[in-house]
Amino acid sequence: MVSLPPFQSLLDAHAGDLHRFCVVRAGPDYGPDCFQETVISALRAYPSLRDGTNLRGWLFTIAHRKVIDHFRRSARAPRPTDALPEVVSPTVATPDGDLWSAVARLPDKQRGAIALRYIGDLPYADIAAVLGCSEAAARQNVRAGLAGLRTEVTP
Repeated sequence: MVSLPPFQSLLDAHAGDLHRFCVVRAGPDYGPDCFQETVISALRAYPSLRDGTNLRGWLFTIAHRKVIDHFRRSARAPRPTDALPEVVSPTVATPDGDLWSAVARLPDKQRGAIALRYIGDLPYADIAAVLGCSEAAARQNVRAGLAGLRTEVTP
């Protein structure tokens, strides 16, 4: 086993230079974080260190790798934008300009069946339970409602 100085004395001797290196490489916002990660990694690895001839180089190697890790993480991180692109949603024109006003003019069961099917994304069995009818009647109400909308809505 190698005779190593106490970790605190090693850190006292090189902390200023390590901190400066991290701040210069990662910037003033992230340099201190890289320095802290360097110290924690070095402290964890210090007891099992096999060669104590170039401890300064060993510390700077860890610091260099922590800076690289920071840049890799930041390259994958989402970045805010100034403005979001405008999302254009396709709309279907009706005589009065609103699809849902055409749905509102449907009979109650057809309107309910259309809303449950396309807004609620419910299966026909659940639509039948909500409307209080058979599954076949629920299918028929959806079909009839769509047929009524096709005649009223212009593509």
